[in-house]
Amino acid sequence: MENTFKFTSSNLESSLSSFSSRGITEFTLQDEAILSHKGKLLRFLQVFREKAGDVFLTLPVSATVLDMDVCKACSELYCTLEIPFSGLSKGGSYLFDKKFFSRRADMLNTLGLVFGFDMNFACDAGDSVKAFRDRLDFALSLYPNHIDFPQLEQAAVSGDNGKSSVRQPKPSATFSTQDIKNCKNAAFAVSSFYSYGRAVTWFLSVLAPLKMTPSKFFQDFAEWQKINNCSPESNWKPETAKHSEIEKMQLSFLKFKYEEKNKPQLFEVVQNIVRLNGAMARCYGEGEESKIELSYNPEELLSGAAMDIQSFFDNAFIENSTVKIFMGNDGVDWRYC
Repeated sequence: MENTFKFTSSNLESSLSSFSSRGITEFTLQDEAILSHKGKLLRFLQVFREKAGDVFLTLPVSATVLDMDVCKACSELYCTLEIPFSGLSKGGSYLFDKKFFSRRADMLNTLGLVFGFDMNFACDAGDSVKAFRDRLDFALSLYPNHIDFPQLEQAAVSGDNGKSSVRQPKPSATFSTQDIKNCKNAAFAVSSFYSYGRAVTWFLSVLAPLKMTPSKFFQDFAEWQKINNCSPESNWKPETAKHSEIEKMQLSFLKFKYEEKNKPQLFEVVQNIVRLNGAMARCYGEGEESKIELSYNPEELLSGAAMDIQSFFDNAFIENSTVKIFMGNDGVDWRYC
């Protein structure tokens, strides 16, 4: 069991220098007074870099605080940003500012920051199934590392009154009980396939030939999960599954969809991309070395050319090989066996 340490606002800065001796390798800042104030947050990030720069930092922070100064400070740290991805209710309508989130995501991606979104559904007046699906499609277009749905959490986060601090969906005129169930299943599918499946690098390019929206893709994947006993009803948990197991699910479903869309010839390219990126993700995340067989040049599979599956299939040469994935001096690397 991992040790958990709690620090108050008054002793946090002075405690940072002791993280190494305490064996602390990860830290989540939960002080709203710091997280909601740009000046205080910048001060904290500076001190954190000086005293605990090797510790992995998680910042659950509103996108409104993420200007260029804060983002540049974060880019100097080993960190991830957890950003609420929501709008507001006004006059019975649900308003969501796509331009605002698009600008923030462009800045985060330009600086190479790792970030994820926290999404909810059926919690705010005026929200609807259509609006949720639209948010999901838009969120995935911004290349988040993951998308979290607090409502899916098995263990509720409790406040001082002992009740869950996570807002739960409620049926309304625009969200029926069945709608909520369908959205929960779709959210679980996103968590399984995209977030725990570490699909950010290839998901949109692999989806494009299918001519489907992400929300429709995950609606279909949720149905596939039910049939294959890896849905919430079967008590399958993506957070405890091995990534290699999830990768097999991804490839099985993608093969099915490419055949359904009458594009089975493209699946070999898709399979190469998914397996190569998956092996590299496991090497980075778990330090796992592996050997994989490929049908195309790995350098080309990792290049921008592979973003267009159809074009890659039309122009790339078959080059069968076995590749070893390992951790090199400058990060994850590969070589021919």
